[in-house]
Amino acid sequence: MSQQRGLQPSAHGRGFFLEPPLLCITREEGYTGNMLWIKAFHIVMVASWFAGLFYLPRIFVNLAMVPQDSVAEFDRLLLMARKLLRFTTLLAVPALALGLVLWLYYGIGLGADNGWMHAKLGLVALTMAYHWQCAVLLRQFAGQTNTRSHVWYRWFNETPVMLMLIIVVLVVVKPF
Repeated sequence: MSQQRGLQPSAHGRGFFLEPPLLCITREEGYTGNMLWIKAFHIVMVASWFAGLFYLPRIFVNLAMVPQDSVAEFDRLLLMARKLLRFTTLLAVPALALGLVLWLYYGIGLGADNGWMHAKLGLVALTMAYHWQCAVLLRQFAGQTNTRSHVWYRWFNETPVMLMLIIVVLVVVKPF
């Protein structure tokens, strides 16, 4: 039987205090300590990946607004975008790898009654396509062949917000 911790009388007899929870004392059926650590790192990596995907198009907005004669500003923003894309890509790899471990090794979302996982995987594929499209757009800026306005990039920037919102709802609520 698993221990339950939380609001319990203090062992010191001084009243009613919260005792700190121990790591991995209570688990849902089938969860292991290792799987929970993998899941935690997966969540951190995904959140970090999306942070990069939220900010990179904001740099694109600024790049699209730079006047033609402001070479130093354009070069500085282009350098920032390149570094952010590289870092965001490095975050995406472990996020995806840990997700695959949770899905294929631990079996989270496997089975006919897990339609939410199929929808999530489709949205993850769209997120990867969005990430790739950011790299394409960055190459266009670097080659000075961008034809889109800052307004277009403002709308483009909303895509990862919607993707993350729907993915989180699917994972937490599991509506189908």
